[in-house]
Amino acid sequence: MGYAYLTSIGQDSHRFLEGTLDASSNAIKLGGVDVPFDRQFDANSDGDVILHAITNAISGYTGVNILGGAADKICLEQGIKDSRVYLAEALKYMGDASIAHVSMTVECLRPKLKEHIPAIKESVASLLNIDPSHVGLTATTGEGLTGFGRGEGIQVFVIMTFKAPADED
Repeated sequence: MGYAYLTSIGQDSHRFLEGTLDASSNAIKLGGVDVPFDRQFDANSDGDVILHAITNAISGYTGVNILGGAADKICLEQGIKDSRVYLAEALKYMGDASIAHVSMTVECLRPKLKEHIPAIKESVASLLNIDPSHVGLTATTGEGLTGFGRGEGIQVFVIMTFKAPADED
């Protein structure tokens, strides 16, 4: 049996709520990691844009839309806000395929992500059951050309490579 390598892209973005947080809520979720920050996402869930973009990339491969579908039921009807649960739901539809590589680009002015990149990569690798060396993560301000680069929110693009069994002809 041979293998096919297929690629999918995912995107997600969330704006920040106006104002600052109290001292008890001083972090946002990014890639399943608490990143210290003084604002919250404007989102129904925990707003983890990295996990949402990964979930969308998996949906691009499987054809099963999780965000806006199953995740809405999980979040709005069951009250589960943890984006790791939505990602786990997306992974259920992968069949015999596996994830070979994931590359992520985050656009935001803040929070500054440099010191958090290793922890985010480790978290994503663990959630996807892949080696951390197969997880890429870059961050940019986009030179302030968009609202994300001006500090209004965060946008993430993800490209994933899947290894799937293929029938040999």
